[in-house]
Amino acid sequence: MNSSLPLNQQNLSRLPGEITRPGYDRSRLTTGIVHVGVGGFHRSHEAFYIDELLQSGDASEWGICGVGLREADRRMATILQEQDYLYTLIVKHPDGHRETRVIGSIIDFLMGCDDPTAVIDRMAAEETRIVSLTITEGGYNVDPDTGEFDRSNPDVQYDVTNPTTPRLVFGYLTAALRKRREAGLTAFTVQSCDNIQHNGNLTRRMLLGFARMQDPELADWIESEVHFPNAMVDRITPVTTDADIEYLKSEHHLIDRWPVACEPFCQWVIEDQFSAGRPALENVGVQFVPDVTPYETMKLRLLNAGHSVLGIPGAVYGYQTIDECMRDDLFATFLRQFFDNEATPVLDAVAGIDLDEYKQTLVERFGNPSISDNLSRICLGSSSKLPVFLLPTVHENLQRGGPIEHSAFVLAAWCYYSDHHADRHGKALEINDDQEAALQEAARKTVDDPLAFLRLKSVFGDLVENERFANSYERLVSEIYRNPDVTVSMRAINQT
Repeated sequence: MNSSLPLNQQNLSRLPGEITRPGYDRSRLTTGIVHVGVGGFHRSHEAFYIDELLQSGDASEWGICGVGLREADRRMATILQEQDYLYTLIVKHPDGHRETRVIGSIIDFLMGCDDPTAVIDRMAAEETRIVSLTITEGGYNVDPDTGEFDRSNPDVQYDVTNPTTPRLVFGYLTAALRKRREAGLTAFTVQSCDNIQHNGNLTRRMLLGFARMQDPELADWIESEVHFPNAMVDRITPVTTDADIEYLKSEHHLIDRWPVACEPFCQWVIEDQFSAGRPALENVGVQFVPDVTPYETMKLRLLNAGHSVLGIPGAVYGYQTIDECMRDDLFATFLRQFFDNEATPVLDAVAGIDLDEYKQTLVERFGNPSISDNLSRICLGSSSKLPVFLLPTVHENLQRGGPIEHSAFVLAAWCYYSDHHADRHGKALEINDDQEAALQEAARKTVDDPLAFLRLKSVFGDLVENERFANSYERLVSEIYRNPDVTVSMRAINQT
């Protein structure tokens, strides 16, 4: 093949044999799932699983229609449309091997900011049985002070009085469910695919919060008829790079303007509660369970916390990626000791999961040099991550007299990170956090008050009042401020 082929339906049959492509008739697919927020993770996860199901048998009623609500979604919409909604998934193995596969499960894409009626009608259509979401934590419109629906948001105020031209996802869901109810149709399931604890419960609470503002009677119907399954999702999916695009062009003579790269590992655990049926995803590895809580707790306190346990000290030390940290035996040992000594003892048993095997899998995943997840991405938004990923482990260990040194060290390193906005060499660090100013203001008082950072109640609550933790933190933060080579403290902690 001398020239590169643009990715589209017509060229599928001309692709080189090493590229897996849809083995099903895409022209027969109908939209069973409408997905809001088509980014890299959706395309490496839910759309991948649906593609797997379509490859394995007759599931043609489960095609996906993507939806973008913001102008920022237009580039994705345009590229997918030009490629007949096809894209390439590049699965990168630790040994350098790559699996290249064209995914065909997305069959349409609508832009809500162009035509809100088209989006509402597609959600309301009888064939649509699931509306799924990857809208990031910020998309749920949570009041940070109360944890309830933020009624003060100007877009919420607009949507309440303009039900046919909404701006936010909850306005669209409410409008579509109103049409379903008026047509006498069964409600669709709302399936969050975001990495948020009890994501279904959160989605339910936020949607009902909006619907009660706009139409209390409809809200009662939603409360009784719509299911919101909690789900745990997992697949490391870095941002697509120019190198990924060039790889397809140079190695496979394929032009894909927005492929997705990801790790081999993939997991999806869902509570089996659906309003209008569901795809048989258990046939392609998805776990359906009565309660997702132990699975998501395991992931939050091991994988997600593990990222921060490596990422924050690694960034201060001067490393750029997670796999770079894992190639340093000191960091790798520190992580495994955190897993074994602090996190695992306060985890409940998880049905069907061997925790030792799971932890070893995490070590291998973090060390995958083909993924090279940037520490800048891992560290962003730490003020919202650490209270969920790390602090519950701290509090449970404090209650039972368990070890807390690894966690205290991570928070001490985060203080230095927030204060200096630079690594130990003085190289600037990329900071992206909603509480950036408050974090830096608190951290800058550390020289005069070693516990100043820990006094930031919006992040740490009353943790500073625990004498054992405060003493450990004060000693460690003082060590780091005297010598920002974090490996000195890490080595001492590893040896205790």
